[in-house]
Amino acid sequence: MKKNDIKILLVDDEPDILEIVGYNLKNEGYQVFTAKNGADGVKVAKKVIPHLILLDIMMPEMDGIEACEKIRKIKDLEHVIISFLTARGEDYSQVAGFDAGADDYITKPIKPKVLVSKIQSLLRRLKKEEELDTFTRIGDIVINREEYVVFKADKKIVLPKKEFELFSLLASKPGKVFKRETILDSVWGNEVVVGGRTIDVHIRKLREKIGDDFFRQYYFFISFKNNI
Repeated sequence: MKKNDIKILLVDDEPDILEIVGYNLKNEGYQVFTAKNGADGVKVAKKVIPHLILLDIMMPEMDGIEACEKIRKIKDLEHVIISFLTARGEDYSQVAGFDAGADDYITKPIKPKVLVSKIQSLLRRLKKEEELDTFTRIGDIVINREEYVVFKADKKIVLPKKEFELFSLLASKPGKVFKRETILDSVWGNEVVVGGRTIDVHIRKLREKIGDDFFRQYYFFISFKNNI
């Protein structure tokens, strides 16, 4: 993800903090949004869905701890990175911050360059999450969902779309018993109705291309109940 795609929300009742921190983050290329208290911070977060939120603790209307707790309960914001940026350096304040769901706790004063470095470190989690979403690794198999290809011991295996989606689904949870209706819904969705035998044919082709040994080793199961 490019810097100019990353949205950062600053929530602080001190105009100087919003101005200075916002200026430095904009210079780095980030999209910056601001709010002057916890209540407004929650509203802005719902609207813009930021990647990172920097929260002060002592604010009017709603403090940072309560705002953090509310944000963590919003489904669209459950993966947002939250860090407190506050002058409150006491141990109990930090504990309260982490208990509320924060990922980090930064104390003021902090030099702008150091703060930017801390933020860059926090944002590396986004890259790791993207990689986890894009790639699945099991043994010597790597599934690249972005390019729709599979690598086995560095050998590229190109699969038809439905075979790839079926294999990707099974590989997402090795050892899980998948019901046939679950597979049909996930892979074929609202397309033309297909029979259970279609799944068998695709599995047979996958075994030929990927290898029976791999399927046996990682226990890919399909329930034979409720055959369609």
